[in-house]
Amino acid sequence: MNDHGAQRLLDAVISIAHGSGVPEILHRVAAAACALTGAPEGVVLRTGAAPTSADGALVVPIDVRGERFGEVRLTGKEFTEADAGLVRTLLTAAAGSIGNAALYEQAEQRERWLRASHDVTSALLSGEDPEATLRLIAGRACQVAGATAGGIARPTDETAAVLEFAVVEPPGPDADRLTGLTVPAEGTATGMAFTSGEPVVVRRYGDHVTVQQSGVDLPPVVGDLDSAVAVPLRVGGESLGVLVVAKLRDEVPFTDVEVRLALTFGAHAALAMEFARAEQDRQRLAVLEDRDRIARDLHDLVVQRLFAIALGLESTGLLLDEPRVAERLRRFVDDLDATITEVRNSIFALQQPAEGLRARIARACAEAASSLGFEPHVGFAGAVDAAVPPAVEADLFATLREALSNVARHSGATKVSVTVAVDGQGSELRLTVADNGTGIGEPVRRSGLANLAARAARWHGTSAVHGEPGRGTTVDWAIRLPGERAK
Repeated sequence: MNDHGAQRLLDAVISIAHGSGVPEILHRVAAAACALTGAPEGVVLRTGAAPTSADGALVVPIDVRGERFGEVRLTGKEFTEADAGLVRTLLTAAAGSIGNAALYEQAEQRERWLRASHDVTSALLSGEDPEATLRLIAGRACQVAGATAGGIARPTDETAAVLEFAVVEPPGPDADRLTGLTVPAEGTATGMAFTSGEPVVVRRYGDHVTVQQSGVDLPPVVGDLDSAVAVPLRVGGESLGVLVVAKLRDEVPFTDVEVRLALTFGAHAALAMEFARAEQDRQRLAVLEDRDRIARDLHDLVVQRLFAIALGLESTGLLLDEPRVAERLRRFVDDLDATITEVRNSIFALQQPAEGLRARIARACAEAASSLGFEPHVGFAGAVDAAVPPAVEADLFATLREALSNVARHSGATKVSVTVAVDGQGSELRLTVADNGTGIGEPVRRSGLANLAARAARWHGTSAVHGEPGRGTTVDWAIRLPGERAK
């Protein structure tokens, strides 16, 4: 190498050293390699990036601190061994600048993930709505990971054989179509992360999803997803769910460092979720103690006094000679008897187990208030707690969440009534969700309605949606209950 060539090489190395950040430094490396060799085109590919054609190209690896960082690919001319030597010398000299920039990039990444963890923890511990917090977890993970899409999948029942995407980010029509999508715990990246407790990295993620969900009308963007990582939300030995983030094709895939940072973020988020759940349990226990005290007071004071008043009025009626007055007193006694019955029903309801089906349905409706802007009115009829088996509950809750979510997104309603009823024979369960919103004509989003129908068909039932523009919408979901009572 003559003095002129050495000076050019030195100038190139100095130019690279003045770069700011990994992307700019790699751009300067490619430009310097082209200038030194006279190559018309050049690119730097980081390890794991989608390969380009190597026909006729000069490919020189980039090693930083003993590890493969990527490679330089030059095209557009016939390359000599001297060209290769120049590029190797350039990369050896530039390795320090690339390594330092990569370390700085990793430090910034860690700081962004830590800030995201702090945001999630603060939201959960401040009592933020659980669904809103799940959206925050998925949204912040997408943001700091540079991902195109993200979501959180949670088990649909205690067996955890099926996981359902409770939230999908970013919000929009595509997210609406993917929310509620279910995946099996076996044979999917999401399921593997949930059962193993370890992160799962996937390439060509969109192709896998398209094959696995072959019967579902997926948004076009799903097919373009490539690099993805599924991170378990795990506390101790319990998996609360899975966080999935994915990038589009041709974007830089997730590195090992990014996967470890995402795993740490998932652990922090899961721990905060567990603390928030414990706080909710504490608050629920306080409510139960109040309910028990109120039930005792109603029984010991109110019912006894009403019963004594009724006896007194009945005795007084026997002493009267005026039939009309006696008849009026008798009606008062009947009204008091009816009131005593209603109070006793209230006492019975207050003394029911906190985690009975009625209580969980009421809580699910209360949690929907944050997205609706008001709390739904909830009513029950029949032996709901006793007649509905656990196997049915998962589909019941999924249908309820889907119906309330549709109200929040599309109806503009100010009132919603939810009724859960079991017939006298314990053979049929009916869920009715009625709102006073804009109503529907031809349904715009069919996937959600198809989900309701599929869940009903699983139990030999039906699902219907009725509504007229301006007169509200009613979802009527009825199924046959399995078991001895249904027979």
